[in-house]
Amino acid sequence: MNKSFYISEVTEKIFAKIDGKSYKKNCPLPLGTLRYLHVLHKDLSGKTLDGELVCNVRIADDLLDIFKKLYAENYPIEKIRLIDEYDADDELSMRDNNSSCFNFRYVSYTDRISLHGYGLAVDINPFYNPYIKFVDEQKIIVPEGSAAFEDRNKNFPYKIEEDDLCCKLFAAHGFKWGGTDLPGEKDYQHFFIEEGVLR
Repeated sequence: MNKSFYISEVTEKIFAKIDGKSYKKNCPLPLGTLRYLHVLHKDLSGKTLDGELVCNVRIADDLLDIFKKLYAENYPIEKIRLIDEYDADDELSMRDNNSSCFNFRYVSYTDRISLHGYGLAVDINPFYNPYIKFVDEQKIIVPEGSAAFEDRNKNFPYKIEEDDLCCKLFAAHGFKWGGTDLPGEKDYQHFFIEEGVLR
């Protein structure tokens, strides 16, 4: 097994970390449909860091390939930690610019299960690539403190753009991007595969 980039089933040790947090008691997904990924990534300084995330088995190979290529090309990702280190609190994870995947939860301001709840969406460098939508005609920007990064004409660290390597790699693996593919809202951190189009 490659100790840098690998996929495994959710072992008892890993389950102990996610039980009652990202894998909540009402999660409809059988544990066997999830996989644990260990990857390497580099931050802005070029430092190599360990990363780990949980995803749906149906995208595990795709994600491993994407993260291998991002690492090889020195694409900067600040943190890739299990969201359970933030007690599965998406807001806290995003504020800390943590990239993550599986977390059983509902779409903000709705009663729909998020694609993260199925392990079919990945958020990359979320603090610098916020989620923007209107609720009752009021603009909502999450995470808190990320409004400065709403203007995508500005240059800043960890910015995701349609023509950058991150977008191209996810697109090549059949993912959509929240920066262009969510009508009426923008979610610049968000790469996803819709459940109905899974191969």
